[in-house]
Amino acid sequence: MAWMKRVGLISALVLVGIQLVRPAKTNPTVHEDQTLQRTLDAPPEVIAIMDRSCNDCHSFKTAWPWYSEIAPISWYLIHDVNEGRRELNFSEWRDYNPKRASRKLEEICSEVQKGDMPLKSYALIHPEAKVSEFEKKLLCNWTKEARARLIAALNAGG
Repeated sequence: MAWMKRVGLISALVLVGIQLVRPAKTNPTVHEDQTLQRTLDAPPEVIAIMDRSCNDCHSFKTAWPWYSEIAPISWYLIHDVNEGRRELNFSEWRDYNPKRASRKLEEICSEVQKGDMPLKSYALIHPEAKVSEFEKKLLCNWTKEARARLIAALNAGG
């Protein structure tokens, strides 16, 4: 019985101790004229989908929930957000060269159509982030149109 108390005490100390390891949760300033939504003049219904389903991991507009303060959950969330921003960041869209922007637009549609985005773990905790079949079509139609405009501008030398 004494060993169970020791294991419990050690576990509690470890849990308290890991709270001191705090990776940075960042939300750099968003310059709206740099965003995908503004750069590509996204319609309000597409912006609404992105705000609800994408921005927490793919922009500097992350809404950090209360549980993002608790290790080791915080480590997982911060890692996912940093990885998501590295892969695709709506807040830095203007920095993408046209070739990368075209590829990312194609990937947005593909990932959402396959159901790979938003992540299932995210949608489980945020059911409002799920994207309906209608919204998938809306988003994909818009990304295809935006991509076509981008390619046309490139071909026109603009």
